[in-house]
Amino acid sequence: MSVFHLIIFICFLLSISYLVFLTSASWCPPLAFPQQTSRQFEQRTDRFWEFQEESNSWVEVKLPVDLVSCVNDNCTKVGLIDQTSKTEEEHLAIGKDVSNKTKNLKMREGDLTGLEENSYTVLPLRRRMSLTKMSDTSIWVTGESGSIYERFWNGVQWVIAPHDLQISAGRAVSVLIVNQTIFAISEEGNLYQMKLSDWVELKPAFNQSTNKEAEQSSVIQMKSGTVSYDGLRVYFCTKTGLLLELSEVEPPRWENHGRPPGADVAAIADMARIRTDVVYTISSTGDLYEYDKSSRPSWKKHLQSEETDKDGSLVPLQGCMIYCLSGDHSVSLFLLTKGGKLVERRLHQRKWKWITHGSPEDHHLTSITPLLEDELKERFFSLFLTTSTGSVFEYQIPKHLGKAQEDQISEAWQNHMHPPNAKAARGIPGLKFQLGRILFALDDGRLAELHLPGLGVQNSGRTNQFNRKKLSPKYIWSILDAPESEGWNGEYCTEERGPMNCIAGIKDEPNDSGNIRSLTRRRKGTKAQQDYLSLGTSRSRLVKASEEYRFPDNWINTSFRLRLVQAGVSFFIITEAGLIFEYLYTESVWLWLRHDHSTPMRGALGNYNGSVFFVDVYGTLLIRERSNNELAWINCTAMRKGRQVIGGPPWDGMSGKLKVTAEDALFFVSKSGRLLQFSVALRKFKWKDCRNPPETKIACIIDQEVFRENIVFVVGRNGRLYQYNKVTELWHEHHQSQHLVLSRLPGTAMRPSFFSLTGSLFMLSEDGGLVEYHWNAWNGWNWVEHGTPSKDVTLVAPPSPCIKSNQLFLIGSDGNIYLRYMDQLIWRWKNCGFPQNGDGDTRDQTEMGANDRMQEVCMDDDPTANLDNNLENRNDQNRKCDPKVAPTRPIPFSEDSVIFELRDGRLAEIQKVQDSKWVWQRIIGTPTSSCKESYLTALAS
Repeated sequence: MSVFHLIIFICFLLSISYLVFLTSASWCPPLAFPQQTSRQFEQRTDRFWEFQEESNSWVEVKLPVDLVSCVNDNCTKVGLIDQTSKTEEEHLAIGKDVSNKTKNLKMREGDLTGLEENSYTVLPLRRRMSLTKMSDTSIWVTGESGSIYERFWNGVQWVIAPHDLQISAGRAVSVLIVNQTIFAISEEGNLYQMKLSDWVELKPAFNQSTNKEAEQSSVIQMKSGTVSYDGLRVYFCTKTGLLLELSEVEPPRWENHGRPPGADVAAIADMARIRTDVVYTISSTGDLYEYDKSSRPSWKKHLQSEETDKDGSLVPLQGCMIYCLSGDHSVSLFLLTKGGKLVERRLHQRKWKWITHGSPEDHHLTSITPLLEDELKERFFSLFLTTSTGSVFEYQIPKHLGKAQEDQISEAWQNHMHPPNAKAARGIPGLKFQLGRILFALDDGRLAELHLPGLGVQNSGRTNQFNRKKLSPKYIWSILDAPESEGWNGEYCTEERGPMNCIAGIKDEPNDSGNIRSLTRRRKGTKAQQDYLSLGTSRSRLVKASEEYRFPDNWINTSFRLRLVQAGVSFFIITEAGLIFEYLYTESVWLWLRHDHSTPMRGALGNYNGSVFFVDVYGTLLIRERSNNELAWINCTAMRKGRQVIGGPPWDGMSGKLKVTAEDALFFVSKSGRLLQFSVALRKFKWKDCRNPPETKIACIIDQEVFRENIVFVVGRNGRLYQYNKVTELWHEHHQSQHLVLSRLPGTAMRPSFFSLTGSLFMLSEDGGLVEYHWNAWNGWNWVEHGTPSKDVTLVAPPSPCIKSNQLFLIGSDGNIYLRYMDQLIWRWKNCGFPQNGDGDTRDQTEMGANDRMQEVCMDDDPTANLDNNLENRNDQNRKCDPKVAPTRPIPFSEDSVIFELRDGRLAEIQKVQDSKWVWQRIIGTPTSSCKESYLTALAS
């Protein structure tokens, strides 16, 4: 009976629950399912943006626009966004307002820059950039690459001195200077102290009795740091949200202040100037906290008002504290919200309150530049703030604000825009290092100085006392170069006597001839700004026919037929039929090795650490490498995000001269004309799409990091020169005259010394002439057109590698090779003809040595002469032999020899015997040559 009663009781409970459920459902308000189906999308704006993958930016669309859904290439229209129901007069008024704004932008900064500002391109965050002032003449910078360098005034000019962390320490993210002691924080969170020009790791050590948390110093990782106003202490926030203090440097004295109850320390907003023990911090949730170790409790939270809550929580960034702004003994802490607004936390008459200052219209603020100590005496304060789109705004605040002045504060925004063809880095505060001079980090890795006219730039050191009333109140921009670690052209200082000395510069002195070489003369800011163009500024100059360029069928084979593996020992050749042969010197014998693959090959695109990269007829990228004493193939295109390719870097450098790093990568050109990065370091293969300039697709790579570290130079299919910065991942177009159209062939780099950035890129023009793009510290970039050796000869193949930094070979349309060399600072042509072989003997000349009949010395006097007359005495037993040079890109074989392909399929080596004297050393028979051969072959396995 008990079980029966239990069952009855359970049924009773279930029935009651069912009735309660029905009753509660009937109590629900009447916005259930019937009204859910009648809900409609309410459009409240006429401005919409779409993301374009080619430019990696948001672009505003014009209404109406169709909403299209695509699944498996099957696209259907699912909706429409139309303009809201505004009157025609309202639309015209809005259009007129936008037109006036655009017109004002054009007038203030030029037509192209104004259009850029309207593109609403939000810049990426640069997490490693920072600016730190040591003195008026010493600025320490961390670049996006993680390098550390110092801009130092040596008495003559500003010079750059490197202070990089050791490789094992990784990248740096910030520098702190405490009482002349320099600290650096690495990306991993380790703290380093500079001692005797070396970086030494400094690990926090706490007194266990005062340590508030059971965290050992070995696991503490720094996130950021801020130096106190007296310059004697430094506060750190850790990656785990702790607040640490280094109160003494020698010996180090650490204090762990913990974290706010139920929160963390994500950033140090500022520190008090009067009460030096007070620190203001911002949590990761955007709340403001005040730490005062002399009070109890030590942590206090500043509650936000309803007005500030509308703008979102605070951004964990450095703020700016101003005293006596609204009266004596008042304190104002300026901060930014996540909505991009400027807010103020003001203490006046012992009462705290929040004040919202807002932001310029249609702009999102991302950083605040702290004030100089001298500015506190001014009648008004100027806050300089950067925006998410790379502009700089000045916000002027008069002292002792009244109610009337507060009402007019929205008119205090002044837009300083940004330098031409460059943007200020997002989220990186500027640095006021002298009155009237502010330094900003640019998004492209360079620096820019915003200064008053008559102050600043490269040859201006410490600013003396000046009368602000006599200076123009309008600021101007000047761009400053960054070092090669950031992909730019700033040269490091030297220990040599002269204007570039790292300690004390000396002005130019007369040389032996009595002339003064103006080493201190540097490019003006306007010239430097014109060399590099932002993408999109040359669209009106593009020629449609150039954009429709089609590659010849044998383009890959002629550009990448030969590839050096090891200097003087091994190189590869790809035949017309797609076969792979390696010419190898082993056991005192030269022989041909055949490397078989299931698909025919079209070219050898690269060589890294003994592994050779090939492309087959389908565009598949393959690696041929040795694994456990056996040769193996690796399909790179089949990897994740792999693509089909058509080209690669032209040169790998001489074997043994390239350093191997953890960031090594090869760059390739995809079939769709995009630049692809393939990481190869430590065999951690990874593809990355670097895209292409929005104006054009990529035709070929001119140079990869030989001429300039971290920079890949390419030619677009429109015949114009571009560069890709591996550090900032940005594209730039180089200034180029409209009449100059480059050929779509690889180039070569010439750099005389790795200790100097002076050098040139050599390319061919579309009409077959030699073109040089030269850079030096005095004149910057300049185009030089070398033309052709003679009127009847055009250049038909990519340039050879540069020899001794002042010579390179070109292949003429007449089958001769021409040497372009510099003699006493003058460029000259020399005709080196082609290899002669009078008796028709086509045997491999390796064991025979240099044959006297083949030693045709390059001729100086008559560059138009050729050696065709010598062919009349040749024995034509084998008419299939043609010793003229084929239009195939040559390769280096050693430091003083080059390998060319002949028209009959054989190879020929030319060697340097004196400074500019070259002789044909030998002819190498190949397995597929139409001329009679004698060679040894083997099958590689």
